[in-house]
Amino acid sequence: MSQAEQIRRTFATAWGEIGAAWGVAPSTAAVHGYLLAQDAAMTEPEIRKALGLSHRAASLALGQCEDWGLVEREAVSRRSGQRGPAATAYAALRDHWEWFRRVITVRKERETDPVIPVIERCVQMAREASHHGDDAELALLTTRLEDLHDFVRRFDAGVGAIAHADTRGVEHLFAVIVALDGETMTRLWALAADLAPNDLSRSLDALSRLSPSAIRRLLSLAEQPALGKLLGVR
Repeated sequence: MSQAEQIRRTFATAWGEIGAAWGVAPSTAAVHGYLLAQDAAMTEPEIRKALGLSHRAASLALGQCEDWGLVEREAVSRRSGQRGPAATAYAALRDHWEWFRRVITVRKERETDPVIPVIERCVQMAREASHHGDDAELALLTTRLEDLHDFVRRFDAGVGAIAHADTRGVEHLFAVIVALDGETMTRLWALAADLAPNDLSRSLDALSRLSPSAIRRLLSLAEQPALGKLLGVR
């Protein structure tokens, strides 16, 4: 076994352990991790042998990876002398932001989407029950469930924004976050907290209507000392 292969298998094992913390079967995460570290597509027997999995475990793991959209099938040519149809090989998506987006999409469909109707029904039940009398406990429960529903709804919208976003835009957004220093991030969070949601959404809506060249010109103007002073740029 080459040193590179040893590292691949070590990475696959670690990826499988991390997957368990995410609620993903370790074998599924291990297969995904192994394929992420591969330069070429691998067949099920090759994956099974490398990771010490049974045929059933490897097949189930590959099936789950396909369900999540983490791997794609590729046909590989049979070696000379072998009969039967061409074998199927599997390769991990090379675009990390794309498989990240797919994972978020699946988790949203499986975890967040089903819980919202449940909370909504409970909120409705609590509201109807509290209308029939002056029950302080019911009133408090209604408020708590309404707050929870509002939180989950907003969280779901945020997750959905990433799930439906262009992967290049998501990549650039995270690149911006990495590039900003702690002081700048603190100012941005403070600005988001100080602005009313309607004001912030209007600003972002207006910004989204500008072309990239218009935004560059706007930034260039904002960087001029005189205009910056006028606008109160810190």
